[in-house]
Amino acid sequence: MEKPVRIALDAMGGDFGPSVVVPGAAMFMERSADVSFLMFGDQDKVSPFLKSIPRLAAATELRHTSVTVGMADKPSQALRTTRRHSSMWMAIEAVRNGEADCAVSAGNTGALMAMSKICLRTMAQIDRPALAALWPTLRGRSIVLDVGATIGADAQHYVDLAIMGAAMARSLLDLERPTVGLLNVGVEEVKGIEEVKAASRLLQAIDSPLLDYRGFVEGDDIGRGTVDVVVTEGFSGNIALKTAEGTAKQLRAYLKKSLTSSLRNKLGAILARGAFEDLKAKLSPRDASGAVFLGLDGVVIKAHGGVDADVFSGAIEIGANMVRHGLLEKIRDMMTLANEHAAALEGVARADCAEAPPPDAV
Repeated sequence: MEKPVRIALDAMGGDFGPSVVVPGAAMFMERSADVSFLMFGDQDKVSPFLKSIPRLAAATELRHTSVTVGMADKPSQALRTTRRHSSMWMAIEAVRNGEADCAVSAGNTGALMAMSKICLRTMAQIDRPALAALWPTLRGRSIVLDVGATIGADAQHYVDLAIMGAAMARSLLDLERPTVGLLNVGVEEVKGIEEVKAASRLLQAIDSPLLDYRGFVEGDDIGRGTVDVVVTEGFSGNIALKTAEGTAKQLRAYLKKSLTSSLRNKLGAILARGAFEDLKAKLSPRDASGAVFLGLDGVVIKAHGGVDADVFSGAIEIGANMVRHGLLEKIRDMMTLANEHAAALEGVARADCAEAPPPDAV
């Protein structure tokens, strides 16, 4: 029997608010037992959708707020004007207060990150949270992080990302020792910026039974599924994510245009319907419907702002799975193991310093 989970929902978040959030929650209930919801939003706008789905209404507590974070609001503006009163903040706060196991919002990404960091704070030894996404690959699914939470990274932050990503892979993909790679411009050790090369040396020094570091990977390795976890900083990770999403839409448009361009192609499409349905399922955004904020002392899921109800239900599912599989506990366990190798890491750092040329060297 599945572990009971209570999920806090920002009912007003995203491009469509309760018209997507409420039916999305109902769809998830059809696939999962022992789930209940705390919804935060404008009662006059949310209640009509809830009343139309009695089973969901019976498992949902709706708390009213008329304050909503706009999709175009700057994080600083959202914190200044809507903090503690918005549907987004109240959903996160429910996790902090122990009223919910996780929070899901399709709202403003920057505001959600800022509010989550202030309300929940980061876990011990984690300086900056990361946004981790599930990525469809030729081998199944991989995890890519950071895909946009913070820009830039030093060597230690890359190591933290690797540890958190591996913990998520162990939780969501049921992998005992996930393989990890650092995204780089080449697989050779001499390539890349110094921060990435230094992070690679640190990860090589970690001899963990919970993480299998495989070195550098390139952009085309993401779709191949060369490793279970791909680590990069938020700027390049977000570009990779948006590029992949755009390419998938482009391929679907090409395919649709080709299949409807002539009677012969239309007949062929009917005969190959099974294959096309399989392809559609593989390109479906549900598996990539939500990203996880890793490094927070609580579980927060960011759903894409323009999703439909089916895809939003996938974001809720990711949150429930993170709770049921003990994501936070796994991250803490892996951080503890990493600390046990602190001496090895310090030894590598000292060796780097010894090899570095003096500041006035040419």
